[in-house]
Amino acid sequence: MQDTITSDARLVLDLALTIRHDGHGGVADDLTDPAGLTAWVRARPDALRDTAGYAADEAALTAVRDLRAAIRALFARAVRPAAPSPADAARLLPVPEALERLNAAAARTPTVPELHWAEDAEPVVRHRAAQGGGDLGAAIAHAAIAFLGGPERQRLRSCHAPRCVRYFLKEHPRQEWCKPSCGNRARVARHHERHRASA
Repeated sequence: MQDTITSDARLVLDLALTIRHDGHGGVADDLTDPAGLTAWVRARPDALRDTAGYAADEAALTAVRDLRAAIRALFARAVRPAAPSPADAARLLPVPEALERLNAAAARTPTVPELHWAEDAEPVVRHRAAQGGGDLGAAIAHAAIAFLGGPERQRLRSCHAPRCVRYFLKEHPRQEWCKPSCGNRARVARHHERHRASA
């Protein structure tokens, strides 16, 4: 398997991973306020332009959170027939709405890639001309379209260790979890389940 991740894939996965396990059995969101988005953007100077002076406002936060919901819905589709992240299972956007959000965000740049994904087909990226300049959401949308329309999408998985809500790219054939600690939790949970069943 591949052991590298493109910058597009890394950016989109990083955005998806702003929803994470909180360590107490719940889900935490790193993008609850403009300061959280500002910190997230500034931590990615290699993937996004003009990050040093970036300061998010409520409108940017809402736009990125809406885009993240669309990306996570499309991630859930990409991992089918496996289950989506438990954080998404009960609140996934319908795929047509997720595609509409993603493509609308991408349209905020002069060149617009659009992701088209028919029910029984592979995703296809098409480009068309558009008006206006780019923004943060457009940059993320372009990265998401490149990732979802490219070969790395085949490596996308959702981690099903207890309490984990992450998506990850499978790095080797036997990889089942996003990180070793999730594998340990899953093995401990199976061990306890076997002993409870035999008792």
